[in-house]
Amino acid sequence: MSWFKRPTPNIDSGSESNLDPNFDSDSLTDADNDPDAARAGNQVRTEGLWTKCPGCRTILFKAELEANLNVCPKCAHHFKINALQRIDLLLDPGYTLVDGNLRSTDPLNFTDIKPYKSRLAAAQKQTGLNDAILTALGSIGHHKVVLSSMEYAFIGGSMGAVVGETIARAIDRSLASKQPLIIVSASGGARMMEGVVSLMQLAKIASGLAQLDEKKIPYICLLTDPTTGGITASFAMLGDLNIAEPGALIGFAGPRVIEQTIRQKLPEGFQRSEFLLEHGFLDAIVPRAELKQYLIRALDFMQP
Repeated sequence: MSWFKRPTPNIDSGSESNLDPNFDSDSLTDADNDPDAARAGNQVRTEGLWTKCPGCRTILFKAELEANLNVCPKCAHHFKINALQRIDLLLDPGYTLVDGNLRSTDPLNFTDIKPYKSRLAAAQKQTGLNDAILTALGSIGHHKVVLSSMEYAFIGGSMGAVVGETIARAIDRSLASKQPLIIVSASGGARMMEGVVSLMQLAKIASGLAQLDEKKIPYICLLTDPTTGGITASFAMLGDLNIAEPGALIGFAGPRVIEQTIRQKLPEGFQRSEFLLEHGFLDAIVPRAELKQYLIRALDFMQP
């Protein structure tokens, strides 16, 4: 039995709502205190305004997080951002998106739990993109560049025929204009719903990058969280300069698969960008806020 009982269910604070015996205080919103909003039938909702940092478990106000380039102000955890946000971050205003009209034709008519066509349609509706990559032509400082950015939200950023063809066209544009190529990788690997068609893209892109190397046109790869599978095994590690964001997961097979194969416990931080930098797989780790200036300075050195 409760040791205290309120004689009346509501406290009279002068609010009309407190005079109502059916008033539910849990349903009170800011709109209830705003007569204009109440007359307009509006309600202020707080869902989605906060997020929890997976690094330090701090509850963060989303608007402040976005103002900080989606980097936790407490522990510097780098949240994932989409392909268009990445382009906006790196390129100066006035860039042009190209080659965005390519769509997969589902060459194998593939079905697993559900048809591949259904997966494509759902991903296109969710992201507003035709596939898992965007290419933009623009400037980064005083350098004209070709920039391709992968979209992890589109079927895990997997590379099928469209992603491979889009990157191949970006390489062709770089060759034709003699402008540096920058690729931002964020992918789970090859898109096996397209089978060998997907795997063929690895060789196609690698051969194109070899032509860039012959022409001495700079190619920079930025590895973000995550970069795994066939992407790591191909163009993500073929840059003249390979850089990564802090804490990014980078590798080929997953840690659990490796542990089960070699029957050994992996070291702490295995496959994170800091571990790869220490063991010579990366050239630098650059915080998101410093990326643009770092790339400008790198291109100053790389271009005559």
